[in-house]
Amino acid sequence: MSTTITAAPGTPYIDIVREFDAPAAAVFRAHTDPDLYRQWVGPRGLEMEVLEFEAITGGRWQYVHRNADGAYGFRGVFHTVRSDELIVQTFEFDGAPDNVVISTAAFSEHDGRTRLTVHEVYPTVEARDMAVASGMEYGIVEGYERLDELLGADASV
Repeated sequence: MSTTITAAPGTPYIDIVREFDAPAAAVFRAHTDPDLYRQWVGPRGLEMEVLEFEAITGGRWQYVHRNADGAYGFRGVFHTVRSDELIVQTFEFDGAPDNVVISTAAFSEHDGRTRLTVHEVYPTVEARDMAVASGMEYGIVEGYERLDELLGADASV
């Protein structure tokens, strides 16, 4: 399945659309269960350590990706978590402090398949452009491929 990432020039946002051959409850759970989340987020070759992950409205999250080149920290707050439907959260990369992103992930199920629609709003067009230039697309696409594998391998997800 393909991932569509749209970053229109001159806008401070990114839109991501991805379909999964799994029910919304399973895709949502993979986004909110820290043990599942660490198994698929980001590109292969990075180890993830989840430091904090409370996927409830008002909860916090923080994790670190590591490889031979270093460590990459991320953190945020869950603003709205509505089971099997919606996650609104902030996202901040330690390498770009003060550039807090607001991310809205909507899960919609049709005939046992789930469409995930993500809208990420950056504080400036420049911040969004830096994120795109960082290679984030690679991590998003490979992460969703890993999520496909996880959903296919474990029916209990």
